[in-house]
Amino acid sequence: MNILIPTDFYENSQNAIRYALEYFANETVNFYILNASAQKSLQPAHELDDTVTATTASSTVHEKEIGLLEEVERFKLLAKNANHHFFAVQEEGSLIEVIRKQIEPKEIDYILIGTKGAPKSGRQGIGSKTWEVITKVKCPIFVIPQGVQYKPVKNVTFLTDYNCIYRNRIIAGLSLALRLQNAALRVLHIRTTNAILTASQTDNKGYLHYFFRDTKHSFHFLENKSIETGVQEFVNTWEIGMIAIVAKNLNLTQRLLFNPSSIDVTKTYKVPFLILHE
Repeated sequence: MNILIPTDFYENSQNAIRYALEYFANETVNFYILNASAQKSLQPAHELDDTVTATTASSTVHEKEIGLLEEVERFKLLAKNANHHFFAVQEEGSLIEVIRKQIEPKEIDYILIGTKGAPKSGRQGIGSKTWEVITKVKCPIFVIPQGVQYKPVKNVTFLTDYNCIYRNRIIAGLSLALRLQNAALRVLHIRTTNAILTASQTDNKGYLHYFFRDTKHSFHFLENKSIETGVQEFVNTWEIGMIAIVAKNLNLTQRLLFNPSSIDVTKTYKVPFLILHE
């Protein structure tokens, strides 16, 4: 497997790497530890008025390169699996541009991102950079909230309204998550009224039931309570170790990760999120 992990050298990204080492403990994995640096000035060196600024920028990039190599070496020492291999990737450009450049050449299976908690005064709960990656990069994404430590995943909940046609990439992503941890699937239907499933929703639910017929799974629903509170209660009751969502369902993703209306995600959702793309 090939896992891409962006790092800014702070605790949240380092925690994500530690989580990955445990989660993929029994797999053969290439870990690509990525740091994206701001692009250097396009202005020719002889035209730079402020040579001090140019020298400082060059020094900063060099320091990041050294820091990246040191971080890779640190996690090599932590790895318990001889089949875990680590590679430092230092690129210039915006985070999204740099990540996109890695996906196809390195055949990336997952992007794994460590995130900050919800700021008390901010609108977004997890972070604008993470939201950009979710919405602009078509690759399965693990979001590891601040402070989450690895525990064996017994149950994975898949949040859905059954309006989505579950294409191969979604099914494959769910199947792999279940296989890696030998976990059960708990499908959670989000609805706010006593609505009856439409014919197409019933078909989509039936497809999930058929595809996962040989996997331990069950179907549940939430209604007449806030999504945030209902999901948290479900996580606690069913010992959920991971929450899976289709990226296309932006409203649900944003409500749970980025704009909690009634709870503080830094104190509640102590599980990783798996964002799946069609």
